[in-house]
This record gives sequence, C-alpha cells and structure tokens, in this order.
Amino acid sequence: MAKVGYARVSSVGQSLDVQREKLRDCDTMFEEKRSGTTAARPQLKQCLNYVREGDQLIVTRIDRLARSTLHLCQIAETLRNKGVDLVVLDQNIDTSDATGRLLFNMLGAIGQLETEIRAERQMDGIKKAKDRGVQFGKRPALTNDQIVELRDKRASGTLIKDLMAEYSLSKATIYRYLTENEG
Repeated sequence: MAKVGYARVSSVGQSLDVQREKLRDCDTMFEEKRSGTTAARPQLKQCLNYVREGDQLIVTRIDRLARSTLHLCQIAETLRNKGVDLVVLDQNIDTSDATGRLLFNMLGAIGQLETEIRAERQMDGIKKAKDRGVQFGKRPALTNDQIVELRDKRASGTLIKDLMAEYSLSKATIYRYLTENEG
C-alpha cells in the first residue's frame, strides 16, 4: 500500500510549501500550479493513473482536487473503481469507511456552493461598477476626435498603410475605426 500525495495551488505566485510539509510522509508526490477549475491538470491525471489498488491518495484539503461536485464525484468514482482510498488531512476525511464517504460528498457540495456564491458576488460587483460608469477591457487606441481625423484623412485619399504608420495601429484596427458606427 503506497501513500500518494497530490498538492495544488491555483497560481504560479503561490507556494506549495505548506502542503508539502503536511504530505511529507507520502511515498510519492504529484504537484502542480494550476486552477482547480481547469480540466488541464496533467499532474492530477498522472496521479490518478499512478495509484493502484490498496493505495491511499492523500490531499490536504478537498478543494485541492477540484472545485465542482461533479468533478469530485468523478475522481471519487475513479478511485473507488481502482480500490484506492482518499484521505483529506485538514477535513479529517477517509473514504475507506461510510462516514468518510458521506463527509467527502457533503464537503464537495459545500465547496461548489462557495465557488458559485463567489462567482455571483463577482458578477454583482462587475454590474455595480459598470452602473457607476467603470469601463472594463482594453482602452480604445484613439479618442473620438482622432477617429474623426482618421476618417477625414482616409476620405481625402490617405493610404491605409500610411494611417497604420501614423497612428501605430494594425490594418484590422484601422478598418474597424473606419467602419464602426457608420450611419
């Protein structure tokens, strides 16, 4: 029976040190710095391929595996089919017994609820900011006066390549300014 650890942080700037310390007794470790919401997690895939019947997959917290209940359940099913128990250290979960499996599913659902609430709050904040006139995204390259000037120059025969050089814009951007809101 091998103890296999999996550690994950969401971004490159975060450290795996705390998880490494908690998982120091594992025989093998898989680590990555990727969002839990992405399916492209090669180390998790390798970890799930690596574990064998009788092994324990050990993580520090349930949200290190995934942020959706569906994905957690898929991982749990994969582990169950392989005869691998999941141990979650910080939440004291061990899926080798019925109580541990129940707790695993409850905490997974709560984790997904938290993620959805956070996303709703973020969208509310964005809406409120937009209502206050906050602009999101890249700033326009030209002011309204510059757009009028650009259109006048083009109408008087200035070549697109000359406009590109003068305004330091791509051909696509020049054409977009020339055709935008025509009417």
